[in-house]
Amino acid sequence: MAFEARRWWWAVAALACLAACSPYTPAGRSAPQGLLPATYPLYEASGEPMPEQWWEVFGVDELNRLVTAALAGDFSIRTAAARLRQVQALARGTQASKMPELDLEGDAAGQRRRLGGKTTASEGYSLVLAAAYEFDWWGRLDAERQAAWQDVAAATEDLGAAAMTVSGEVARCWIQIVAQKARRRLLEAQLATSRTYLELVRLRFSKGLASALDVYQQQQVVEQVQAAIPLVAETEGQQQSALSLLLGRAPGTAPQLDATDLPSLPPVPAVGLPADLLAHRPDIRAAGRRLAAADWQIAAARAARLPDLTLSASAGWKAVRFERLLEDWIMSLAASLTAPLYDGHRRQAVVEQRLAEADQSLWAYRLTVYTAIREVHDALVSEAARRGHLEALQRELAVARLALDQAMLRYRKGLSDYLPVLTHLTAVQQLEREAIVQQAELLQNRVTLYRALGGRWVDAQAAVFVEGHPSR
Repeated sequence: MAFEARRWWWAVAALACLAACSPYTPAGRSAPQGLLPATYPLYEASGEPMPEQWWEVFGVDELNRLVTAALAGDFSIRTAAARLRQVQALARGTQASKMPELDLEGDAAGQRRRLGGKTTASEGYSLVLAAAYEFDWWGRLDAERQAAWQDVAAATEDLGAAAMTVSGEVARCWIQIVAQKARRRLLEAQLATSRTYLELVRLRFSKGLASALDVYQQQQVVEQVQAAIPLVAETEGQQQSALSLLLGRAPGTAPQLDATDLPSLPPVPAVGLPADLLAHRPDIRAAGRRLAAADWQIAAARAARLPDLTLSASAGWKAVRFERLLEDWIMSLAASLTAPLYDGHRRQAVVEQRLAEADQSLWAYRLTVYTAIREVHDALVSEAARRGHLEALQRELAVARLALDQAMLRYRKGLSDYLPVLTHLTAVQQLEREAIVQQAELLQNRVTLYRALGGRWVDAQAAVFVEGHPSR
């Protein structure tokens, strides 16, 4: 009797020691703050605050409606939302490990046998309720749950990143379409001007004041301008198809745009510090969540090398006749301890695999951070360069127009031939077209800057698809 008591005391003490062992939890990782630049170059601290929904800074209702429609209908956003629902379901499945597993089993069997001219019959019935529960002494199951919910958080951020990308692509398509409309109007105006010049040269040729070469050269200018119009229509049609796809529609079914002029460039936004991107960029937050999930997977792999304790119980009824099923019952209670002794280093290999995956996630996280900083930096560099280029281009265009007027005046007075007029006319038309292209490029670069800066507005977009984290 004393021996039995000591045995039970030893069992209780062993369980207490197991319960006292703290499960492995991954150490928190700090963001690479010390490795980030303090500020962005070429940035003036007097930038304007950027609204959460950055596309509203252009002040165009049509663009606002298009972005709203795309956020609701884009296929990539819907794909990311479906992926989020998948990982949410997997994470909810890991919650089951916190509860016992309960099964109900029923069995009925009958047998007839003929032996020596006699027929015998037998039957049997059973109804068993079985339960099992695994004690998570080492935190393996909890680590798997934590990793699963980190994956949910990462998928949520992926959805936000998809929304950020779609909003930028819609703005780019809209700017391109409006720019092509402006180019078409410009080309049509240049075509009319070139034809007017052609009529003037022909009139002078009929009076013997111009050569046939002057007529052919001006006719060539007319044809060059006319040849550029179909290419503008091609680009506009392609951008319309791209916009249709972003809206979740078949190509060619996007609504016709009413805007005909490019908006003015808003003031440079306040870009903040490079460290702010860690909170404002959904792709950076997603990479951080995946790094945390990898760390929890390491914890689960290490805990899998330790003993497992499972408690099982069953209660049921068995009888040889159905009407006596509830008269005879049986109950059992068992505990099993499984301790891995030798597995050919399989579990150690899993740990090493998880460590390598975490290392991969770490470098992917840092690459994402530095790529985001580079995108903001490049957008600021391009902003300064393109703004200066456009201003110089506009000054050059103003001078070219004055030169054209002077060349035309000298030609009419007979002080020069038609070649200076032709040269300056071609230069003015090329500069006018280039000015529209550069204005559109400057606006698209600003869209790139807004996308690179991120924003918390995507949280509301993702929240529509997020199911709450279960209480633990």
